[in-house]
Amino acid sequence: MKRAFVITFIFLSTLVNAQLTSKEEVVPELVAKRETEKKEITKNYLALKNSFLTSDSLAVVKNAEELKKSLKNFKFKKLTLEKMNEATTIRKEIIELASQLTATKNINKQRKIFETLSAKYWEQAPKFKAEDATLYLQVCPMTGAVWTSDSKDIKNPYYPKNMLTCGEVKGSI
Repeated sequence: MKRAFVITFIFLSTLVNAQLTSKEEVVPELVAKRETEKKEITKNYLALKNSFLTSDSLAVVKNAEELKKSLKNFKFKKLTLEKMNEATTIRKEIIELASQLTATKNINKQRKIFETLSAKYWEQAPKFKAEDATLYLQVCPMTGAVWTSDSKDIKNPYYPKNMLTCGEVKGSI
């Protein structure tokens, strides 16, 4: 009886130690993968925003498609169930808005959709942003439309021809 207990104890302690070791080895890889996913989401959003600066509706379609792909693979971590559900709902809304961007080639319609997408994106930006990135919430004072930028320099995606530098920084993360 004692021998069976000792063997079981040794087996279980070896199993526990193996699990701890494997978790320690996997965690840095998962953290790195998650940071890569965050960088991809941010890069795709910024590329989408920059498409509006050149009024390139075909680039808007391409970059909206890339944003959708990167968002679909992203999983939220370290949130309460309520916050997880809220974040997942907003992510789905952003994906739907990106789909709407791909469905039209009219740059003015795309800008209107992007206005809503950008407001929702900023809500989730703290969860999407990579550790080493700084993002700025910028606003067009004439319309109240917001966008996210990786620079304090104002480049208004809603009025690039007439009011490219019209706007202000409202916040940062």
